[in-house]
Formats: sequence, C-alpha cells, structure tokens
Amino acid sequence: MIVSGSAFQANAQSAYPSKPIRLVVPFTPGGVTDTSGRLIAEFLSRRLGQQVIVDNKPGASGNIGTQQVALSEPDGYTLLLAFDGTMVINPHLFDKVPFNTLRDFASVGKIGDAVLILVASPSSQLKTVKDVVDISKQTPQGLAFGTSGTGGTPHIAGEILKQRTGANLIHIPYKGGGQALTDVLGGNIPLVYTAIAGAVQYVKAAKLVPIAVSSAQRSKSLPDVPTFIESGLPDFEINSWVGIMAPAKTPKAVIEKLNAELNFVLNDPEVKERLNTLGITPTPQPPEKFNDQIKRDLERYGSIIKSTGIKID
Repeated sequence: MIVSGSAFQANAQSAYPSKPIRLVVPFTPGGVTDTSGRLIAEFLSRRLGQQVIVDNKPGASGNIGTQQVALSEPDGYTLLLAFDGTMVINPHLFDKVPFNTLRDFASVGKIGDAVLILVASPSSQLKTVKDVVDISKQTPQGLAFGTSGTGGTPHIAGEILKQRTGANLIHIPYKGGGQALTDVLGGNIPLVYTAIAGAVQYVKAAKLVPIAVSSAQRSKSLPDVPTFIESGLPDFEINSWVGIMAPAKTPKAVIEKLNAELNFVLNDPEVKERLNTLGITPTPQPPEKFNDQIKRDLERYGSIIKSTGIKID
C-alpha cells in the first residue's frame, strides 16, 4: 500500500508523542526563564499525554545547553527553552558560539515577552527618565546602573538609553539580577535595569522607585509606571522573550502539533495569570512569526552591539 506524503505527516502527528519529552533549560533553576519553562512543561504534559521533563543544563551564558539541543536527534523528544539572550545576542558577543541559531534550530513557538524596568534607589532622588538623563549629565563620574550581566537585554537597553539621550550612565554587571537588586535596595548603586518580575514587589512596597518600563504598553503588573515611549523616547521598545525551539529538521507535523498545543496552553486563563505574575505577557503565534522575529532580532542586536562596543569581559 502506498501512503501519500500528507497521510504520512498526519500519521506521524497523531502518533507523537509516544514517550516523555525533554525540555532543556540552559540556565540554573529558579530564575524567571526557568520558572516560565516549568509552568509551560506542566501544562504541555497534560495536553500531550506524556511528561515534559525540564532538564537544566547551565553554563557559558546558555551556550552549553543550547548546543546540546542543536546536536540532538530531530525527533521532537528534545526541545529547547529558547531565550533571546542566548539565541540572538550571544552570537554577537562571543568570538565563537557552538551553534547557529537559524541553521541549527526550528522554531516551535514563542511563549511570551518579559517586560524590562529601570528602577532607582529612593536615596538617589531619581523619579523620571528626565531626572536620570539630566542628573547623569551633571555627575562627572556618571550614574551607575546594575544589570544581571554583560550583554544581557537589560544591559543593551541601558546602552540604547545612553545612545538616545546622551545620558552619562556607567554599566555595572552582576552575576544575576538578584545581586543587582540587593545593591540598589541598599543604596550602593542608584539604578538597576532588570526584568519586572524581580522588582515588582519592591516597587509596590515603595522600596524602589520605578522610572519606566521598556515595553510598548504599560505592564499589567505595574500599570501606574510609564513606558519610555510615554517618557519622551519614541519607539523605545526592548523586551526580553522566551520561547520553544527544536533541532533543525524536526518533522513539520511534530512542530505543528507542538505549536498548536503550546498556543492552547498560552490561552489558558491560569497560565496567563501565572505568566503575568512572572512579568511575562503570553504571545501565542505560529512558528513562522516567531522565526521572523528571531531573524529580525539577530540583525537588530548585532547592529546595537557593534555600535555600542559591548564585549564579554
């Protein structure tokens, strides 16, 4: 009996998955990216009828775990929790990256955008973007802004702020957003650029002063905080994103099934609420749209990193 290509694809899609799926998270447990991945894995497991097991493989700013997935069998049973820092920024920061984002991976779908926020120590007297720009220019040594590390999206956002406004800002890289927040809470540095999830509790408790968020619209977590666009910087939109990717050459039928189930999960009210709590806005979409963004971001961040001279220390 001859089976047509479309019938074969349908059979492959209906048979998948027949065993547990491994979701590689190329970072340590506990961060916002890891937490969002575990949430999606939990709900995907219910939808797929097979357990989606989170496997943390940290190291080299996410490059180690990402390479492991690139080299895995393209059968849909090894997936990557993809983060913009690893997929579209690292290729421009490192002399050699052990994978090619466009060649070695197939997009499954985007989970969502994580809103970034610039916050200040109450002792700094900084309250607005204008304050940051004006006071930094009056400060010979500049105003320090902490981030989770060199080359991350918050660092790049700070460099763009410097470019756009001429602000005299000095980047202070930390080994994680938590350490940077500890220093700004203690008044050791005046500013921190970070994911909103880490800062929201301190803003609500008036322990940190929110300057602005980098999203196009205000965050649902902190609706009273203005955007940089509202603060006088047109088109200033810089989000950190997270999604799911598979090794290149994973069957189209498998990608389509995973994308459909991921989008179903992202439309679940409980998942939406829990992602919003993490500062992530769910963005269900087809694989092609996610892939188009990855291509754009690779070009965009490459240009930014080249113009700002950002380098891994």
